[in-house]
Amino acid sequence: MRKAIILLSGGLDSATTLYYAKSKGYKCFALIFDYGQRHKREISSAVVLAKKAMVPCQIIKIKLPWKGSSLLDKKLKVPVRKDLKGIPSTYVPARNTIFLSFALSYAEAIGATAIFIAANAVDFSGYPDCRPSFYKAFRKVVKEGTKKKKIKILTPLINKTKAQIIKLALKLKVPLELTWSCYKGGKKPCGVCDSCKLRQKGFAALGLIG
Repeated sequence: MRKAIILLSGGLDSATTLYYAKSKGYKCFALIFDYGQRHKREISSAVVLAKKAMVPCQIIKIKLPWKGSSLLDKKLKVPVRKDLKGIPSTYVPARNTIFLSFALSYAEAIGATAIFIAANAVDFSGYPDCRPSFYKAFRKVVKEGTKKKKIKILTPLINKTKAQIIKLALKLKVPLELTWSCYKGGKKPCGVCDSCKLRQKGFAALGLIG
């Protein structure tokens, strides 16, 4: 069976990506990152999602002491924006480059042929490492910098709206109630951060409550 590494954050998109990879017949291995983010809520959601999907997971703990993001520095407020133009302070410098590098090493080590990441360039906060051009460039990194050379970087959600992602999740029977998308911790989502607004927009477009 083909093996795949899944970058699992605990959010709606990454959970959908995990179930999508499983539906394509991959034996999945989830990577969950504890990188000093504001809260551990998303990590616990990711672990629960992996267990629910019966997929082995590993939590990788790394430090980014230089911070540079309101998701890393609690002295900075998570922005509440009227529109989603520009790159917000929640952008973590080179985060997806770092995550993909770990996933690529893992894939080579266990003989996985694919890495799935839930990047989206439609309903998103404008992060530069979520654009198709970034993944096109990273595929060149795989080709030039690994022994295997043929490990695929797959972004099945890259061109989907949030509503389309939710529709796919429902089709795949993703346990959306176990996901956590809010940038803030706590018992309930804040409802006002970019991630919460995008999630709400997607459900509303389908006439649903998320």
